[in-house]
Amino acid sequence: MKKTNKLIAPVAGALLALSPGSVFAADITVSPDVTESGVLAIANTLDYAPFEYLDENGEQAGIIVELANAVADVMDVELDIQRTPFPSMIPGLAAGRFSVAWETFSATPERLEQVDFVMFLKAGVAASTLAANVKAFAGDYPLCGKAVGVSAGSVADFLVEKLDTECTSNGLDTVNKSVFNTSTDIVQAVLSGRIDARLDDATASSFFEVESKGKLVVLPTLYEVSPLGMAIAKDDPDTANMMQQALAAVFENGTYKAVLDKYGMDAYAITEPYFVGSMDDLRQD
Repeated sequence: MKKTNKLIAPVAGALLALSPGSVFAADITVSPDVTESGVLAIANTLDYAPFEYLDENGEQAGIIVELANAVADVMDVELDIQRTPFPSMIPGLAAGRFSVAWETFSATPERLEQVDFVMFLKAGVAASTLAANVKAFAGDYPLCGKAVGVSAGSVADFLVEKLDTECTSNGLDTVNKSVFNTSTDIVQAVLSGRIDARLDDATASSFFEVESKGKLVVLPTLYEVSPLGMAIAKDDPDTANMMQQALAAVFENGTYKAVLDKYGMDAYAITEPYFVGSMDDLRQD
């Protein structure tokens, strides 16, 4: 079937170089809903580079966009990316508005009460600031007393509460948190001097350092190192099984590595996708 979102040329080329048998090597059990519709619909913000964004031509691009296209390919279905605000994703899954929210979710006990995850990456959280301000972020608690921007509902959003406790316990000023709806808004706030730093996952932080041509610099402290995954409703094992199997095929045929290498994210690869239904399922590989 013809896809609604095209793979970007270098990764598509990697797929074509493989034998058809290797691309469809996994025995993928497609969920009844996707079998009936012929469409894999996923929720995604399309506003979180380098994972998903609209390029200069308005086309969907990024790591998750390319992996989602590859997953749709191995299932031989169309791909429909439904643009959805990040804070609405887990409630939307719980309410049955869509079946897959493909973002870089970290598993938390609170989230696992409503959703399960299929992990496909690992990363931590890092702060970025202007190159001229790096020296102001010295010491064991570099964010204390600083104005820091975070994405609404993200791990960084909740991390600030933990950092506040550490700051006050050590007699330091708390973090002054500003919440934004998009990652690009946070970047602009740092570049304009409205806030001191942005707190985000390390992979995205590294991407924006490159995109800003060195105006933004990632600080060395890494917080909350953890696996990252897509979210699926608790009562939908068919979708979870399908996505894990399809991702395994994408790992096996080389597309996963090709996509991460393309974006300079090979350091954040995991050995295989896996299901997480409780905190005990998390791995550190």
